[in-house]
Amino acid sequence: MNSKLSRPALVAAALAGLAASGIGSVHAEQKVQCFGIAKAGQNDCASKTGVHGCAGEAKVDNDKGDFKNVSKQTCKKMGGAVDEKHS
Repeated sequence: MNSKLSRPALVAAALAGLAASGIGSVHAEQKVQCFGIAKAGQNDCASKTGVHGCAGEAKVDNDKGDFKNVSKQTCKKMGGAVDEKHS
């Protein structure tokens, strides 16, 4: 098979296409702070109620003061709440 493009050029073109397609999906999946879905020890930041000040310090599952960063659709499916002041 004769090709006018070299192998490195074909690889570069393929990678550029993959990178460009990934950009659109990042914007479609914008993350929000979803409260009430974090499992104990798996929260993403401080509690909004002041119970603790860091990620990974949630003591109970699904505490309404702790959040995980997920897409808005995922938050809704999991029964969480988006606090617009913290998003």
